Amino acid sequence: MQAITIKGSERESVGKTSTKALRNAEKVPCVLYGGEKPIHFSADEISFKGLVYTSNAHTVVIEMEGHQAYEAVLQDIQFHPVTDRIIHIDFYQLFEDKPVSMNIPVRLEGNSPGVRNGGRMLFRKRKLTVRALPANLPDAIMVDISKLKIGGTISVGDVKTEEYTFLHPDDTSIVQVKTSRNILEEEEEEGAEGAEGTEATAAPAAE
Repeated sequence: MQAITIKGSERESVGKTSTKALRNAEKVPCVLYGGEKPIHFSADEISFKGLVYTSNAHTVVIEMEGHQAYEAVLQDIQFHPVTDRIIHIDFYQLFEDKPVSMNIPVRLEGNSPGVRNGGRMLFRKRKLTVRALPANLPDAIMVDISKLKIGGTISVGDVKTEEYTFLHPDDTSIVQVKTSRNILEEEEEEGAEGAEGTEATAAPAAE
């Protein structure tokens, strides 16, 4: 898996005042977990552009002056509710002998005969969560749709591998091809279920 390098500076103070000052200086306060103790640091907001605003999956190399480089994955990210600017990021340190969980994008390859024959493709899972040793984390999960006909489904169980474990049931649908009629019926059923649920939870009328 490709890695993005982040150059950070260790934080001596972690109070609200220093955190606000960092954000005003267009820096993001961060914490690295997974080692002997959490490491608090900050990095330029712009340096996270290729990590956060992308559909690709990356590991991270965190470089801090006076420290070794740390390999990590993004664990959690917080955005400002109004401006959508990044206000905090948590990372988890990687060790070559310890499995880690990560969301991996799904990429479709090939052309579906079901779509060519008038079916409509439903891409159910654009990301899947896997657990693996860092060396076995894939850049993407490739799903071959070249034999996917109308009425066909490719599920997690169809793309299993020994390199990593999916944290989803085998019958989790990744991609399907249905006729337009089936899709319409499915939408009508979902609408009916929603209407029934509303009626069941409605308060009784006043007498």
